[in-house]
Amino acid sequence: MFKKTGFAFFGAAILATGTLLADTVETKSGSRITGKVSRIDASTIVISTDFGGDVKIKQSEIASLTTDTPINVRLADGRVATGTIGGSPNAVTINSAGGPVSASLGDVKESWAIDAKDPEVAARERKWSFEAGTDVTGKTGNSEQIGTSFSFRATLASSFDKLLLYTGYDRQVTDGQKSADQFRAGGDYQRNFSPRFSWYARDEAGFDRVKDIDLYNTAAAGLGYDIIKSAIDTLTFRAGVAHRYENYGTNYDLLGNKIIDDLSEVGLDLGLVNQLTMKTWSMVNRITYTPAFSDFGVYRIYHESYIELPMASPRWKFRVGISNDYNSHPVPGTERLDTTYFARLLLTWK
Repeated sequence: MFKKTGFAFFGAAILATGTLLADTVETKSGSRITGKVSRIDASTIVISTDFGGDVKIKQSEIASLTTDTPINVRLADGRVATGTIGGSPNAVTINSAGGPVSASLGDVKESWAIDAKDPEVAARERKWSFEAGTDVTGKTGNSEQIGTSFSFRATLASSFDKLLLYTGYDRQVTDGQKSADQFRAGGDYQRNFSPRFSWYARDEAGFDRVKDIDLYNTAAAGLGYDIIKSAIDTLTFRAGVAHRYENYGTNYDLLGNKIIDDLSEVGLDLGLVNQLTMKTWSMVNRITYTPAFSDFGVYRIYHESYIELPMASPRWKFRVGISNDYNSHPVPGTERLDTTYFARLLLTWK
């Protein structure tokens, strides 16, 4: 009899303790939700429950909030308080070790668990991410065609700066003749010195043997401004100064005279970069325009747009897009506009 009573008392104590240790949110409609508050911001509260997972509640629908375990809270004025929370949305009290702190839920910028890292500290940490891509195309019948391309990118990013290193090679052979033989490698660094303004420096070098360019290099630096900046969409305008160099090593006539002189010009560097990231897909658009100061009729326009779709494994992605390279003064015998369509399989990791 004593054992049964003891076990019953022990079980009741566990249930009571579980109830006591639960955070509670009461809504204006009379609902009472218990669980663990995992996130608070200026407009919502997220509470993790056993019955429904994470429940997101608008602050306008909340009548009262009580937490039984301490959490870290950053207020809009920058203060950080740690403790349990209790009260209504317009008047909550954070019971910190240094004394109670009064505020409204609307004043809470963000919250995080006691054993978690401060989100601002985490956002300022630089983290590497990598991607490697390849595609192989072929055609047989009226014409024979085989093509391969490889690309690699490494990105070191934080909340205030971003370094992009990249390289790629594209080779196409049509009816025994090379129709593409291009290599490029470069880097792009951007650092924000205010919420929307940044400075940047970039450099790209490579060759394009189909266009008889033995070596090209474009180096640029300037300022950037985020026209659009949100959690899912950014549109950045860039303006700076660039030096463009192109060496045409094989363009000689029968008398040994060079058909076209090497290019070495200082000019403007203008660009737009747009990135849209949705839950199941993302899209990137880039365009740069580099006219020479000595003659604005000498310029290069490069454009790239692609859509990226995730595959069954989160590490694998599929990218399809188009790029256009327009050179206002090409080598004789080559076209000004060079357009490439691509579909690539990507492997990403961190």
